[in-house]
Amino acid sequence: MNGRVPNDGGILYDENASDEEDLIEVPDASAPAPILDWAETSAIPDGLRGADLIQAFVKLLPNSPGVYRMFNEAGDVLYVGKARSLKKRVSNYAQGRLHSNRLTKMVRETANMEFVTTRTEIEALLLEANLIKRLRPRFNVLLRDDKSFPYILVTGDSRAPALYKHRGARSRKGDFFGPFASAGAVGRTINSLQRAFLLRTCTDSVFESRTRPCLLHQIKRCAAPCTHEVSDADYAELVTEAKDFLSGKSQAVKATISAAMSEASENLDFERAALYRDRLAALSHVQSHQGINPSGVEEADVFAIHHEGGVSCIQVFFFRTGQNWGNRAYFPKADPTLTSAEVLSAFLAQFYDDKPCPRQLLLCETVEEQELLGEALTEKSGYKVAILVPQRGEKKDLVDHAVANAREAHGRKLAETASQSRLLEGFATTFKLERTPRRIEIYDNSHIMGTNAVGGMVVAGPEGFVKGQYRKFNIKSTDITPGDDFGMMKEVMTRRFSRLLKEEGKPDRSIETNEDAAFPAWPDVILIDGGQGQMTAVRAILKELDIEDCVIAIGVAKGVDREAGRERFFPPAGSRDGFSLPPRDPVLYFIQRMRDEAHRFAIGSHRARRKKEMVKNPLDEIGGIGPTRKRALLHHFGTAKAVSRAGINDLIAVEGISEAVARLVYDHFHEDGTK
Repeated sequence: MNGRVPNDGGILYDENASDEEDLIEVPDASAPAPILDWAETSAIPDGLRGADLIQAFVKLLPNSPGVYRMFNEAGDVLYVGKARSLKKRVSNYAQGRLHSNRLTKMVRETANMEFVTTRTEIEALLLEANLIKRLRPRFNVLLRDDKSFPYILVTGDSRAPALYKHRGARSRKGDFFGPFASAGAVGRTINSLQRAFLLRTCTDSVFESRTRPCLLHQIKRCAAPCTHEVSDADYAELVTEAKDFLSGKSQAVKATISAAMSEASENLDFERAALYRDRLAALSHVQSHQGINPSGVEEADVFAIHHEGGVSCIQVFFFRTGQNWGNRAYFPKADPTLTSAEVLSAFLAQFYDDKPCPRQLLLCETVEEQELLGEALTEKSGYKVAILVPQRGEKKDLVDHAVANAREAHGRKLAETASQSRLLEGFATTFKLERTPRRIEIYDNSHIMGTNAVGGMVVAGPEGFVKGQYRKFNIKSTDITPGDDFGMMKEVMTRRFSRLLKEEGKPDRSIETNEDAAFPAWPDVILIDGGQGQMTAVRAILKELDIEDCVIAIGVAKGVDREAGRERFFPPAGSRDGFSLPPRDPVLYFIQRMRDEAHRFAIGSHRARRKKEMVKNPLDEIGGIGPTRKRALLHHFGTAKAVSRAGINDLIAVEGISEAVARLVYDHFHEDGTK
């Protein structure tokens, strides 16, 4: 292994690396041993490339399981693979027989290799998935949409548990239910659960500082445990019912509520009966939005793939506690020559690298190394994971339903991609560009009389908007006059391209870009929401950074009376007055859609910043006052205003507030030092 040695903690690291992201966590606790030391690899003659280099490495490899990586001349990882026998697997690349164009090209570009042995093939499979997700090699199947799934969290660390949407590490104490396919599905479910079980959704700080019930209690969406409108025992019963419902015991919960409604009605307590009626209606609303709810599938993920025209679509349905929690379509990046089974197999290994796995996976077809994958997921999860390809019955119906959804999503994706490609080609023709742009960045600013100013950047490419590349810029300069759009745009451009130069260096536009290459970091074109004045400022910045030849800047000025369809465009070589496009030109609609998306993103970022400023607590500005002390002060005094009026002795009386901290708080609100 060239220049790489293991440490004692199961982490593989590069002796020459300085960035923490060079660390590669190995799934097994024991550190993998390097199998080629410096003396061995230095014996390989310099200048070897491709099959000759691989053959030289083969002579040094053992017949043990492990993971190998292939690098090009620039040191970029081309491919990560695993093998039951490293020697036999790697030797196949050197022979060159029956290789596809993809493998032939990969072997030809290989300038170096690195290897890691593992104790078992299962460990090799887990490590391979880990490395592919971290390194994103060009010739591997890549899972591109890898956002974490949202869950519903019922907290377990407070007197009155709360109901939250949760995404990310499940480190907080409480019960997690999911995964859900989207944040929207979680939001709708929580909204209905509020009406059904009256659980609070406020933050702990708000809960502890309430002195009277909030509006949610008034509209029968919360039992108001904050002010003891409901006893702790009764609220705990509501929490138990909510957990039972989310755990699949929905019929038992509905039967209990229905019996309580009948009892209240018999006792002529019609107001209470109406409350139970509304709760039942809310539960029915939850289930009506879940679609298929199979009786024989308690916990499973259903996978179906449709592979056609060089594009693969994998549809995933999530079933937990016998309930359908939604579905999501994925479009992994894969070589068109790979079969659907090969793509699905690689996808599954990466999919569960950082996600909990259910006890059953239902597939539309048998995948490569299906048994090995099941053993690996079992070892990783700590319980038996079965991978099945159902042939009949309810499970087969679920898979067929997923296949139909995959086929439909695949068709929509192809249509959208073809349309986007034509629009990009038309864009290049309209503005006389030398090549069709692969990355367009659109910029816009948003503020109210200069306050809470935010710059927004959205990105469009061959497959539409690339939301993972969006960026917002909080305007920080104190030298900018409030409302100075030129000054704000100058700051945004300077920050964006200074950082891009530092991280990526100047792009070489003389090199033809391969359409299969990774999405570029540098934009081909930037669209600026503004006229000639904005463009003059932007071009000055690009010239100052010496990148005016690397990026094409185009201004989009609003038309007369700000009417859509009458916009004027200011390309680099255009006239001072710019030009307009015909009202029904598809390229005009395309540009309007990109500009509107930038406007939407900038306004959303501005509103979020403004909202944060509006709810900002004066105690947040005091150094040394963290969440615990802030909570103690608010619980004792009720409001931040009351804290500001308190004397030092009153502050010391608060639990956890020392004399030094009390003086700190007091001095913050009394700058003149008066007592």
